[in-house]
Amino acid sequence: MRNSGTLGGNVANGSPIGDSMPLLIALGASVVLMRWKKTKTGGEITHRELRLEDLYTGYRTNVMRPDELLCWIKVPRPTGHALEKVYKISKRFDDDISAVCLAIQMTVKAGVVQQVSIGAGGVAATPARARQTEAALLGQAWNEDTVMAATAALRAEFQPISDMRASAAYRQTVLGNLLRRFWLESQGQQAINLESLKTLEALS
Repeated sequence: MRNSGTLGGNVANGSPIGDSMPLLIALGASVVLMRWKKTKTGGEITHRELRLEDLYTGYRTNVMRPDELLCWIKVPRPTGHALEKVYKISKRFDDDISAVCLAIQMTVKAGVVQQVSIGAGGVAATPARARQTEAALLGQAWNEDTVMAATAALRAEFQPISDMRASAAYRQTVLGNLLRRFWLESQGQQAINLESLKTLEALS
């Protein structure tokens, strides 16, 4: 229990609704796995490093060998120029377990998306990276047309389940809304109520 109640334990546990993994994925974090390998002369410590999103193979399963330990989590230094945001949606009745979590790191130069990394939680069997959505944003003008196209990509990228915390349809809708909120906040808007805003879907 003591080992599980750490950042490393949270990551190794791999819960799809764990809060730390979407953020770490968006930040480009990697993990270092270590093991003791027997040799003719005794033994040696070996290690391997992989991106955090590549650690998981399914619901609470990962690529770690039985004799491996997750020893380090490496997070690149921030550049200071990126837009960064983490959103967590929870019912917050008896606990604050996420229904949806979305973490975004983006660099925009001259109005164009130069770099973007998106981590999502609560919408798949594992914490996941939204690669299709990143592709829809990268190299595009940072404007409403791009955001609406990326919103559609994000909602289509994952097939969440329905459970006691939220329905699948709710999770998909919220994912897109959070990306649009991120864009509106990057434009300086505050106290955003997405229900009061006209969207391209409503105009079509």
